Amino acid sequence: MPARKALEGIFYVLRTGCQWKALPREYGSGSTVHRRFQEWRAAGFFEKIWRKGLEQYDELEGIGWEWQSLDGCVVKAPLALESVGKNPTDRGKNGDKTQSSGG
Repeated sequence: MPARKALEGIFYVLRTGCQWKALPREYGSGSTVHRRFQEWRAAGFFEKIWRKGLEQYDELEGIGWEWQSLDGCVVKAPLALESVGKNPTDRGKNGDKTQSSGG
């Protein structure tokens, strides 16, 4: 498998979050792409391209290396209950106010 095709497959999996086995055939065999990913990861390939990208960005835009900040947030999907309903393991438990009290 050409290295470029393997890299495209790896980026597809990392971008979409799909399983290696679910990789579209246009990128080749999921097991082959995954094997190449493991080889390159062990060789430090991805760290090298990350560093190179940082160096180029620093030259073009500049990175404030003295101070960096990261922020994040995790929230429930706003429409989750509407699309899938309540968790089946929670239905009918004591204290559940969604059940009818009429018996």
